[in-house]
Amino acid sequence: MIIRRRGPGLPDFPWDSLADHAAKARTHPGGVVDLSVGTPVDPVPAVIQAALSSVADVPGYPTTHGTPELRAAVVAAVERRYGVTGLAPEAVLPTIGSKELVAWLPTLLGVGPGDVVAVPSVAYPTYEVGALMAGATVVRLADGEPPPAGTKLVWLNSPSNPTGRVLSAEQLRAAVAAAREVGAVVASDECYLSLPWGSSPVSVLHPSVVDSFDGVLAVHSLSKSSSLAGYRAGFVAGDPELVAGLLELRKHAGMIVPRPVQEAMRAALEDDEHVAEQRARYLARREVLKPALEAAGFTVSHSEAGLYLWSTRGEDAWETISWLADRGILAAPGTFYGPEGERHVRIALTASDERVAAAVERLRA
Repeated sequence: MIIRRRGPGLPDFPWDSLADHAAKARTHPGGVVDLSVGTPVDPVPAVIQAALSSVADVPGYPTTHGTPELRAAVVAAVERRYGVTGLAPEAVLPTIGSKELVAWLPTLLGVGPGDVVAVPSVAYPTYEVGALMAGATVVRLADGEPPPAGTKLVWLNSPSNPTGRVLSAEQLRAAVAAAREVGAVVASDECYLSLPWGSSPVSVLHPSVVDSFDGVLAVHSLSKSSSLAGYRAGFVAGDPELVAGLLELRKHAGMIVPRPVQEAMRAALEDDEHVAEQRARYLARREVLKPALEAAGFTVSHSEAGLYLWSTRGEDAWETISWLADRGILAAPGTFYGPEGERHVRIALTASDERVAAAVERLRA
């Protein structure tokens, strides 16, 4: 029997190519400062831990659609936090983190060979991977560029991973209109919406962007806002018809968020205090790391929101990765996110205060 290890046309897993640089960074006398991956390091808030354990003795299968309480919490949270109105609980669907949904969305939507999936010119790699898994063609769109005929799915991402760029309501509205013009579904990755710094991000579901949710989905994750990366907690919401279709397929496929995680999500969505506290932690790290990078000769581009500093020294990204590794700092090369990232590196704010302080000291040396 032959087991295919990698789908046709799929790239190698990007972070595997960092192994040599990671090994070099680990030889630093003070240890490695890993700023390459956006993995939360702060404790899961107690209110969420308590909710998780409160249903630890529930033996039955969870519902794929999520509990009514969870879906109601989503509706209330996106209105309270982001000003989204008119969302029905039926049009909310919990997902096993956001990456799972991103990777499988083209397939679940029936996108396939001969179809086009449009992604930003610099983008989270899983948008491309999901399209290739479905057998579709990937097109990278420049800012404001309309999708070509044959496009079935358009990915938006604001605030952006990796650049931290924020699209205005007008830009989002124009992007939705252009997608609708060619009959494409819009999926907006809004995983960093709760982390604004120099601008005010807006959801694609906000009334300033759309008059109806037709053909529009918003994808959210609690990994960043609530330090729940290990829980795999996300949701998709928007067009009721699209969500109903996703629900039916996910029932068949067993794509179900565990019941304790659903309860943890409910608690996280009902409590805004821990979100504000986590945002303050990331802001404090940003306010020491960004000036240290700039003093060391970096230019920080965009980075108005989110967990990353999109930085350049005006050279090939891998040269910068090597320069940082010599100082025991690991970052992600911009080439992971598309050809236009070849002269940037992505530097994450997801390290402890002590590790961020160590990075600042090394950059100043």
